[in-house]
Amino acid sequence: MTALAETVLAEPQDRPKDRPSRRNDRERVRPSTFLWLSPATALLVGLFLIPTGYAIYLGFTNMELLGPYAQHFNFTGMANFNRMVHDPVFWTSVKLTLIFVIGSGIIAQTVLGLALALLGQRVHVTVRASVGAIVILAWVLPEIAVAFIWYAFSQAGGTLSDLVGKSGTDLLSTVPLLIVCVANTWRGTAFSMLILSAGLRSVPEEVDEAAQLEGASYWRRLFRVTLPIMRPTIMVNMLLITIGTISDFTLIYAMTQGGPGTETAILPVYMYIQAFTFNALGYGSAIALALVLIGALLSIVYIRQLRPELKRAQ
Repeated sequence: MTALAETVLAEPQDRPKDRPSRRNDRERVRPSTFLWLSPATALLVGLFLIPTGYAIYLGFTNMELLGPYAQHFNFTGMANFNRMVHDPVFWTSVKLTLIFVIGSGIIAQTVLGLALALLGQRVHVTVRASVGAIVILAWVLPEIAVAFIWYAFSQAGGTLSDLVGKSGTDLLSTVPLLIVCVANTWRGTAFSMLILSAGLRSVPEEVDEAAQLEGASYWRRLFRVTLPIMRPTIMVNMLLITIGTISDFTLIYAMTQGGPGTETAILPVYMYIQAFTFNALGYGSAIALALVLIGALLSIVYIRQLRPELKRAQ
């Protein structure tokens, strides 16, 4: 028995010397791995890294779409960014972009999506399915179709003008930013509804029932129990809305082309106007880089807000 015990105890000590552990097998990179990854790497480099690097380079040049600098352009350093800092229309466009993203995206879509998700918990399944189908239909429509629908909807004599009691008023010319914000909210609310509905299902029923037994009202349970538990889901939803809304171009350009004047020229539209209307491709690329920077800063804000949840997950 003693010799057998010594043999059994010695086996785990000798085993690592004889053969590597499974963890070492997983961590070892085989040469064939690079071969299998090479097509994906080529696509990533060719379709993303090279175009992105070239776009960044164009932001530091005086390249034009037409004219003397169309083919023979020069590296101009920070000239485009210096022009951007002193461009009042650019700063107006930044303000319009923030209003559009925060008003029609972060606030409106999140609040309406949460309201529809909460409504879906308390109504009959037939009502929930019907309302959900209508809301999702607006989301799955092509963006250009949504733009034409709201363009006709808000014209003089349109349905929206009749509803607000001003049938002879072209609302798209009178309050253009408000109309495009409403159109964007109408189209994108379904996404928030789906995300937040999934988040509501993750709230433990026992917690809500315990608060109900303590005498807490529905609204108190909502703000003190449900929403704090759903905080990571809400933040992720707002992050995705921000990324999608800040780059929105088709909806506004098809409805107003940035007008009247520059009243709806958010950064993607202003970038297009500078690059393809005024042929300043280098300056348009610089505006695109500024747009990416603003989106990155907003994303960092959300990620910092999610840091406590990420630490607990680790």
